[in-house]
Formats: sequence, C-alpha cells, structure tokens
Amino acid sequence: METATNDEQVVERALSGDPEAFGELVRRWERRIFALSFGMLGREEDARDATQETFLAAFRNLRGFRGEAKVSSWLHRIAVNQCITRQRRAKVRSETPLEDEAEKNAAVFALPVDASPARNAETLQRTQAVRRAVGTLPPDLRQVVVMKEFEELTFQEIADALEIPLSTVKSRLYTALRQLQMRLQKFGDSQAI
Repeated sequence: METATNDEQVVERALSGDPEAFGELVRRWERRIFALSFGMLGREEDARDATQETFLAAFRNLRGFRGEAKVSSWLHRIAVNQCITRQRRAKVRSETPLEDEAEKNAAVFALPVDASPARNAETLQRTQAVRRAVGTLPPDLRQVVVMKEFEELTFQEIADALEIPLSTVKSRLYTALRQLQMRLQKFGDSQAI
C-alpha cells in the first residue's frame, strides 16, 4: 500500500481497515499532544493519561472525523476536552495539582552546560516563575497560551481546535499575556515574557 503523505490520508487508510495507519497517526502526534496536555495539567502523570485518553477517544470516534477540520485541530480539540475533564474532576475532588520531584528538577537538565552556576540558577528561577504563573491562569486562558506559545500553533489552528472565533483566541491570548506579566512582576521577574 502507498505511504500516506498527510494526516488526512492516514485517517482514510485507517478507515479503510489498514491496521497500522492509526498507529502512524499516534506516532506523528503523540509528543505534541503530550506537550499540550502537560502544559494544561502541569503534571507528567496526568498528561500521559490525558494523551492516552485522547488517542483512545480519537480511535473510537475515527468514523466521526469529517475532514472539514484538519486532523491536527481535531486531535488538539480532543486533547483540550480531555484536559478540561481532568481539571473538573480534580476540582470536584478538591485536589490541587502537585508537582513530582522529577518534574520540578527536569528544568535543571535543560540548562546549558557551559553557563555559569549563577546564570543557570537565574534561568531556573525564571522558568519556574513562568511555569507557576501559567499554572495560575484560568483554564480558558491557559489553554490558549500553551497552544500558542509552547505548541506554536497558529491563531487559526487554535480557533479550529477550540471551536471558537479567531477574535476570541486573540483576545484570550492578549488577556492571558497581560495577566502573566502582572503575575511575573509580583515574582519580580517581569522580563521572563
């Protein structure tokens, strides 16, 4: 069988009964969906679960994919819904997201080896301040920031994934960035944005 060159063709192959096609779609999108989930949920374990649930939901609803949206927007929308559902469940149970020690220290390994210890400490503090600030945003603002700034999606891709108008995406991003700036000034780190 001919190799698919785009996601829509992979979906068509999966719908036609190709047992390897959906696995190809998962391989293509797994990292980005995980990154989006992690950005929204803040915990690696929750992000892994949300990523898995995203692909399970996509597989179950593959026949419902109509092609008027891009596969990427469809997957992002499913992931956002999974994250929102997890956030609501956690709120109902009055849970607060706790960071694992490994997640807290993960930023240390991303620091440049040749930088001074003082510079690395400053970078780490900034990274943690930004992460805390993003985590305090309301979910509707946080998801737009994560999708635009971390996932580097276009405004239109975000609008498609969230099924909201383009102007709403821009407005939410502007509001979120203003709130982040104010929060980071409280941390004494307004240069982090």
